[in-house]
Amino acid sequence: MLLLASKIGRVSPSPARLPRSERRESLLAAAREVFVEEGFHAAAMDDIAARGGVTKPVLYQHFGSKRDLYLAVLDAGAEQFLESVGRALTSTENNRDRVTATINAYLKFLNHDDEAYRLVFQSDLVNAPDVRARVQRVNTLSAELVSDVIAEDTGLSRSEALLLANGLMGMAQTAGLRWLSDPEGMDRQAATQLLSALAWGGISSFPLSHPPVAAQPTANTGAEVGDAG
Repeated sequence: MLLLASKIGRVSPSPARLPRSERRESLLAAAREVFVEEGFHAAAMDDIAARGGVTKPVLYQHFGSKRDLYLAVLDAGAEQFLESVGRALTSTENNRDRVTATINAYLKFLNHDDEAYRLVFQSDLVNAPDVRARVQRVNTLSAELVSDVIAEDTGLSRSEALLLANGLMGMAQTAGLRWLSDPEGMDRQAATQLLSALAWGGISSFPLSHPPVAAQPTANTGAEVGDAG
């Protein structure tokens, strides 16, 4: 009896069970890491389960298939990106600062440690209809967020504002990926200032439909670029 009690006393307690929502977030984070590292086709559910600290049956309780899990990770990354763009656009009423904040949000998303941008903008399943639809939705909604501001401030038609917004977002994506691929390049603050100067040089040529809002002091702008969400 004493030996049995001694053995029982040495048994490690079971880890606390996470609430379902927290477990799901944990599994999404684990899956994101594996999908970014391996791509969809090479990623294995066994590896994702191990990374998430669960058994494969538990993983399948949350996600019915690897494809369902991939789409959930993609959706989470897309929402993260759209929320960051939305916050940037509403962070100030001054349009030059707004351009800077939006470019900064774009670059910060690209440079985030979780590399979610690889699934949103460089998915190896981009030709699959369900993935392509999600990627197109991200591009469409982000351009619409920007175009709403352009249309309101310039009086341009919705079609004109959307064309300009897609041009600005396309520039940010292409230039941002180029910036990210250069290990010896400039830091994010410098890249943000350079790209926002380019973007502002174009969009500022369209007259405002109302008096402009004064820009914030230059000294504060740099700090905001470094800290912006």
